[in-house]
Formats: sequence, structure tokens, C-alpha cells
Amino acid sequence: MQTLEADVVIVGAGVIGAAIARELSRHHLNVVVLEKEADVSGGGSTKANTGIVHAGFDAQPGTLKAKFNVLGVKYFEEMCAELDVSLKMNGTLVVATAKDKMEHLEVLLERGKENGVPDLEIIGPRRLLEMEPHINPKAAGALYAPGAGIVCPYGLTIALAENAVENGARVFLSQRVTDIVVRDGQVRQVVTPELRINTPFVVNAAGLHSDEIARLVGQDDFHIIPRKGEYYLFDKRFGKLANHPLFPVPTEVSKGILVTPTVDGNLLIGPNAQNIEDKDDTSTTVDGLDEVLRGALDTMPDLPLREWIINFAGLRTVASPGNDFILGPIPSVKGFINAAGIQSPGLTAAPAIAVFIKDTLREEGLELKAKPSFKPVRRGIPQFENMSPQERREAIAQDPAYGRIVCRCETVTEAEIVRAIHSPIPATNIDAIKRRTRAGMGRCQAGFCTPRMMAILSRELGVPQEEITKKGGSSRYVLGQTKDLLLEKQG
Repeated sequence: MQTLEADVVIVGAGVIGAAIARELSRHHLNVVVLEKEADVSGGGSTKANTGIVHAGFDAQPGTLKAKFNVLGVKYFEEMCAELDVSLKMNGTLVVATAKDKMEHLEVLLERGKENGVPDLEIIGPRRLLEMEPHINPKAAGALYAPGAGIVCPYGLTIALAENAVENGARVFLSQRVTDIVVRDGQVRQVVTPELRINTPFVVNAAGLHSDEIARLVGQDDFHIIPRKGEYYLFDKRFGKLANHPLFPVPTEVSKGILVTPTVDGNLLIGPNAQNIEDKDDTSTTVDGLDEVLRGALDTMPDLPLREWIINFAGLRTVASPGNDFILGPIPSVKGFINAAGIQSPGLTAAPAIAVFIKDTLREEGLELKAKPSFKPVRRGIPQFENMSPQERREAIAQDPAYGRIVCRCETVTEAEIVRAIHSPIPATNIDAIKRRTRAGMGRCQAGFCTPRMMAILSRELGVPQEEITKKGGSSRYVLGQTKDLLLEKQG
């Protein structure tokens, strides 16, 4: 077992952990991030997220959700520009599909004003139809929030984590935290199956498992309820059916089933909301998917129901009691800081939460000395699909692998996949490559390109294809070559 030293250990590499790591990497600190999955954003709430940058009108005034939502959205344009992450601040619409729902839009408007959200307005049916020609023609109006938008949640998380690594942070994947050693009321060490890390500070950003991490230091005053949400993703040909994220009037437990374009050009509908017990249950159900369709059709009756390319489910992190973010130190253990219970609008709040956690660590005794060499700019992998013809010719001239298409649906080249494998946080499995390049995310859902990605991974990592996995662990695709298996059986 390897022993390391760290000033701060962050448990969890979802969007919250990655944002905190980047914020801390601005300073002369030895920062370690531990993630139980085989990739950052590889599990939990970040992976299957709607990707909405919320304006901040939904959360109840006075809650941490409201405060950090409104603070967080202000960071997004500069942050995404620095990190080379696609962002579309196209606004959101909460649609009242009947006149009796208009009253609730007034409630949301007043709530948004109290939260400090600028430029909110209620629009009538004529303007709504001009903005969204495919909306339910019976819609009575909508709340328009121009200061909202869409982003790729896992793309942002990867960018945040890579930039942190470029600035000196260390990320260890497939490292589930099994113990946190506390002596004399002070954090001393974090333990995984392979590592012992001596540290005086631990930040709990473990998402769905943040209650389990808290219990390692004796905190047992909250627990996490997984809330499942199911989705349909439609082909890119239909991405322009909606110009904005379209929300229904929200319920007590959910913002409702929305219809939204994605930043990559698809159309997404969902999620529903079902509290479950199993934190690993991302299965979809017939009843759940039917609920999603019914809700989306109420907003957009002409959805192309035969044109979805995949359905999936994600889990949201609901803290009980309180149903709010759990942020800050605990009195009983010095050096243990929570960034727990982060559900929607957690993606939007992430950069503001990161600053808060940094300031909290300072107040708890961590010395922060600014790093003049900090580089805020990170460059992503140049995408062949988005290049002009001249740019494509130049890219192929510099690297012939740009001339070899691996994923036909998304026009992803071998060069992009190789760069993903050798990125600051290397993509060592198929899903990690997908999240960095979109290879396999098109209409055929990796039916064509998976064997090619496996071959490239095998070559670049120097391992046999039998060791290539979908998402790490035991998720292998093949057991061996058919000929060898037959000979072994016959022998």
C-alpha cells in the first residue's frame, strides 16, 4: 500500500469535487482527489444530468440552493470560455399548458425576484409560440428566464478536473474510500484499498455516498435518498424542435419533465422523480418511461416518438432531513468539511460552492498562498466534426489520424480518441472515451465504433483487448479470441 501526503483530500470527482479541486489548484497546495469510479463524472449524479444552467427562480428563498444557484450562474460564461466547454445561454421557459397554471408562474416570478434573479418576465401565448413554434398550442404563457442556459455536465466536469491536474492536483481513480482516521478530534488520514494519505483536511464531495463518508468520522445526522429520473434522448435531426429548455409548472419534488435541446444538438426529455433505496439502480422502467413521454407530450404534442436513440436513468442526491445543500465543517471533527446533499441546482451552483469550500478551509486553518503560475485556460480536444474544410485539411496534414473516421454517427476520428487516451486524466475505457469525444453517442449507439475504440485502447495502453472495459471494473467486452477459446475447450 502506497503512503502519500496531502494538504487536502477531496472525496468524489463529480462536478462538485472537480470544481473544488480546480479552485484549490489556484494556490500552493498539495491537493488529492479520490474517485471510486474509473473516470471523473463516471457515476452518480453528474453522469446522467439534464445539463441546465438554472437562473435561480425555483429554489425557496433563504435556502443554500437559492443562494448558491444565483451566485454560481454568474461564473459560467467566463469559466466555460476558460475551459473550452460549450455553453449556450439560451434562456429557459416554464410553460403553463393551461390557464389555471398561470397563477403559479406569478409565484415563481416573485420567488425569483426575492432570490435576486434578473430580467425575469411572464410572456403570453403569442410570444411563446414565436419563440417555440412546436409548443403545445393550448399553452397560456410562460415564465422566461433569459439568464439561464445549457451545458454538457460531464464535459464540464472533465474540463474542471483536467485543469486542476494541469495546475498540480492529483486525481486517483478506482479508489473507494474505506476509512478516515481521526485522532484527538482531528482528521489525520484517508484510506483506500491501495492508498494511505496523510492529511489534515478532507472535503466530502461524494454525492450519493456522502452520508457514508460522513459516517466514517462519526457524523450521522443526515442520509442521502437516491431520486431516480428517467430520460429519452432523440436523434440530432430533432434537436431544433425546442429552442430553449421547456419546463412544466414544477411539483413539490421535481422541476418536472422537461423538453430541452442539449448543447451537443440532441433533444432530451425527462426526468421523472422516484425516491428509491438502491444507490446503484439506474435501470429504466416501462411505467417510468411512459410517465416521461406523457409529461413531455403535454408540452410538445408533436414529439417524434419513433426517433429516440436511447433511454437511460440518473440518480439525484436528496439530503434528509432538510432537502438542502449540506455545506461546511462539523463541530465534532476538525478538518472534515461537507459539500454534501448537492442535488439540482448543484451543477449551476458548483463554481460558487467551490469558492465557499475554499474560504471555509481557510477559516479552518488551511494556509492559502496564491499561485502566480496558475493557468486558468484549458484546451479541449479539437473536434473534426466542427472543423471547416480548410481546418480539416490542416489537421490531417499535421496528424494523419485525423483522416481516419472511427465513429461515423458523430464524425469522430482516431486522432481524437488517441488524444483522449493520453489526456491529463487518461480515458482508459470506452465510456471515458465517449465522454471526451462523443464517439458512440450517435444514432447507432456505438454499434459500429466500439470494436475500433477497443483496438485503439489496446494499442495505446499496451494491454490485450480482453482487458478493455466499458466503464472500468469487471465490465469487460470480450473473454478472448474465439479460436483460442475453442482450442482450449477442445484440448
